[in-house]
Amino acid sequence: MQEDRPKARNALNGFVNAVYNTIEAPVVFFREKIVVPNQSDYPWYHQKYRRVPTIDECYTDDPVCKMEAQFQFKRDKQVDSEILNILRKRFEDCVLYESPDHNVKCKPLFDQYNDATENWFIKYGDLGAYNKVEDAYMKQKHRMIWERRHGPVGSGMKTNGGEAH
Repeated sequence: MQEDRPKARNALNGFVNAVYNTIEAPVVFFREKIVVPNQSDYPWYHQKYRRVPTIDECYTDDPVCKMEAQFQFKRDKQVDSEILNILRKRFEDCVLYESPDHNVKCKPLFDQYNDATENWFIKYGDLGAYNKVEDAYMKQKHRMIWERRHGPVGSGMKTNGGEAH
């Protein structure tokens, strides 16, 4: 502490330095010897959550597992929604920058945004405001059964011959 400060020029300056060191020394010691070695090293702006079991891995009588799956579902929805916002913003910026040729130059971004929107709606759409992970799981299960029986959603229903009409 004292090594990086210039030597006191007079008695008053020496007294002020002594009082300052009396207050600062314990604080510096505590920070350097206790706080810094025990800190976890991660960026303050990004909290990482461990992945928890999904709802299909939870037992029916395990409310803690269901609650964790619900929180994971909400975090995943927030992340997917933010990804959609970023893709939309990129497309809007491209349209503003490339106008009047935006129909050609921004088409890859538009297609990527539409694919992401479709996938978001497949997973989270029609679940309502108070959506639950169980409802999303049932929606996924019903969609898979439909596709097994009738082909991809939107392609028409299969007939007995196997072709869509």
